[in-house]
Amino acid sequence: MQFADRLNKVETSAIRELFKLLGKPGIISFAGGFPDPAMFDVEGIKQACAQALAEEPGGALQYGATEGYQPLREQLSAFMATKGAKDVAPDNLIVTTGSQQALDLLGKCLISPGDKVIVEGPTFLATIQCFRLYGAELISAPVDGNGVNTDELEKLIAQHKPKFVYLIPTFGNPSGALLSLERRKKVLELAVKYQTLVVEDDPYGDLYFGEAPPPSLLALSSSVPGSRDLLVHCGSLSKVLSPGLRVGWMIAPAALMANAVMCKQFSDAHTSTFAQATAAQYLKAGRMPATLVNVRKVYAERARAMGEALSKELGDAVEFTQPQGGLFFWAKLTGKGGKVKDANEFAKRAIEQGVAFVPGAPFFAANPDVSTFRLSFATADVEKIKEGVARLGKAI
Repeated sequence: MQFADRLNKVETSAIRELFKLLGKPGIISFAGGFPDPAMFDVEGIKQACAQALAEEPGGALQYGATEGYQPLREQLSAFMATKGAKDVAPDNLIVTTGSQQALDLLGKCLISPGDKVIVEGPTFLATIQCFRLYGAELISAPVDGNGVNTDELEKLIAQHKPKFVYLIPTFGNPSGALLSLERRKKVLELAVKYQTLVVEDDPYGDLYFGEAPPPSLLALSSSVPGSRDLLVHCGSLSKVLSPGLRVGWMIAPAALMANAVMCKQFSDAHTSTFAQATAAQYLKAGRMPATLVNVRKVYAERARAMGEALSKELGDAVEFTQPQGGLFFWAKLTGKGGKVKDANEFAKRAIEQGVAFVPGAPFFAANPDVSTFRLSFATADVEKIKEGVARLGKAI
């Protein structure tokens, strides 16, 4: 069978492959990027589902507009306003099948083979795979505890003149980094200075543990003239409500939106109207604020427990920045004291001890750092986190 040449540019997700190893009884997994099912507001979703069928069964069960179910677009517009983006009209956003589809639509609409795209190093693995599938040459911009290094980013933009820049400014996957307010403004200024499109992916922005993070690039764009016309914002309900609903959205300049709608017509006609109607009723019922308070509290406790356990059990053999939100720790093996420094080797030893995590190399589009690895604290309770990290201490 002759497959398309584009498939030569990608390979199966290293994370998905790792999941095949997790059937071992008693294994503790820090590998996945999933929210904890115990955090799902099942009763609220059940009520929203019933309300959707009671109020407008035809709208919930029939084909719908590619742009999205209008009541949901209205609710998402209001939801964005609570986060500082007050000028997002319902007609300014398209509902996508998870924010993952938004990335695919960006690839279809913007990337021609050989086009350069700047991403963070490290960045979301599926982004690397998606953009490469469409033939992009990915350029990696360095990240530290305060997000992407904007001085280096400017040099890369000036040198490579990319089709666009893709960032996860708030609690990035896998870095957990939070882009500072100063750097956020600089990113928007760079977009205007170099007339370069910037894509802001924001699935984790509501999962903060203390004070709220700086406003999104979208919310800040009103203070940087000209930047809104060079900005795409991708959002999702997957990490805060339910990934199974597959509800995301994209806000983009009008011409890009029009082409994205056209490409979505070819792909899935529209995101599930039943899922959209359920999400709309959930947001309308006003349950999201209480859900977020609960989720933040639980994840903050688990993140704190993991940070304390890593310091206790691994000591100076590992370096990390304590995350202020999101679902992940990003850590680096130091090799001090003769301890292991290769995360792939460390992962094999960890599996033998009954604990799993994801080595960091696949998250880099270029120049992978094999000493890095990602841990998720989302689906393990505090006791499992302590036990799992203790096992890591034996493996190292």
